[in-house]
Amino acid sequence: MLKRILGIPLYIQILVSIFLAILLGQLIPQDAELFSIPVLGIYEFLGDLFLQALKMLIVPLIVSAVITSMAGLGKDHAFGRLGLKTLSYYATTSILAILTGLFLVNITEPGLKDGQPNSILKEIAAPEEEVSSKVGDRGMRDIVEIFLRMLPPNIIKAAVEGQMLGLIVFSILFGYFIVHIRKDLSKSLTNTSEAVYEVMLKITSLVMRFAPIGVFGLVAEVSVKSDLDLFLSLFKFFLTVLFALGIHLFVTMPILLSVIGRVNPFKHYRAMFPALLTSFSTASSSATLPVTMECLQHKAGVSRRISNFTTPLGATVNMDGTALYECVAVIFLIQVYGGDLSFATQMTTVVLALLTSIGVAGVPSASLVAILVILNAVGMPKEALGLLMVFDRILDMCRTSVNVFSDSCGAVIIARTEGEKTKLLS
Repeated sequence: MLKRILGIPLYIQILVSIFLAILLGQLIPQDAELFSIPVLGIYEFLGDLFLQALKMLIVPLIVSAVITSMAGLGKDHAFGRLGLKTLSYYATTSILAILTGLFLVNITEPGLKDGQPNSILKEIAAPEEEVSSKVGDRGMRDIVEIFLRMLPPNIIKAAVEGQMLGLIVFSILFGYFIVHIRKDLSKSLTNTSEAVYEVMLKITSLVMRFAPIGVFGLVAEVSVKSDLDLFLSLFKFFLTVLFALGIHLFVTMPILLSVIGRVNPFKHYRAMFPALLTSFSTASSSATLPVTMECLQHKAGVSRRISNFTTPLGATVNMDGTALYECVAVIFLIQVYGGDLSFATQMTTVVLALLTSIGVAGVPSASLVAILVILNAVGMPKEALGLLMVFDRILDMCRTSVNVFSDSCGAVIIARTEGEKTKLLS
């Protein structure tokens, strides 16, 4: 269970640290020093230390969790049924998110001014060299290679390089076939994986005690580097993305929780609040995974059998917020550069946003790479991407929170369809 320090709930501590980080980031100059140490360097150190601690947990936690879960599913012969439910949920919510973004960006038209392309926005785009340094010559080939990594030739190398999709596929196969060997060997391997999983949960609880400090460093670093003038120039686009993400987070997902899961959405928000705050500050679904799993099991009451299978998979391939952002961003750039906004172009954007949101999970600057692929497909120049780099990090934090919340809703909904009660009933 997530610990309380000095009697104050952890999520309150994290929330306060976020507000303090934003405030100090805006008040203290970027070049300020404390005892001859750059303040920005202090922020970066605190944030990186916390992020490294979370990432340290990911591989052993995912492997032990998935193997333990699959061993249980193999006994019940429930793997096929659960897998089909999980993938169906991922596809449905991602499509709903993309369509929400598509509808709003066509209504608000953030890239147009008086019905014409807003050419002024081009002047604040990041230089082409900066775009190239982020995405290089990446394209569809890199996305195809991500799917090839589902079957890594060297599982140890995959673990070292953090190729999560390959690790998850291997762990699923390993866990499933544990129950198909001699009973004494099966029991020994199952006990070992359960023991490793229990230890990882203990370490997660320890790391989370220091979450407010780490979150402060991560958010303060972003805050101090943010340029308010540039932010205001793209405010309409920012609001469009934020509003679309808000609809998915506060309208679409609660409806699914209520109608399909038959649970109280407000209780789920409260249960997942620490994970949402952590995902917002880290901008990483994978780094937030230990917190997401702990919130689901101890606060939402989802069984390990369900959460250990659905959550690691969701953190790797279920990216509702990212898919929505890709769609809005591409249509916005087409508007700014006066490109083709036909029905065919928009449907191409929808399909590619769905596919690339899954495929680029293991690629650095993932959303930018995905958007570049879509821009190439609809005939837009690479330099258009520079416009999104003004505050990509801020929107990344927001869409990651939506990704994580969708993963958690999926675990709850699937648990309810499997007959679990959870702690979220009205």
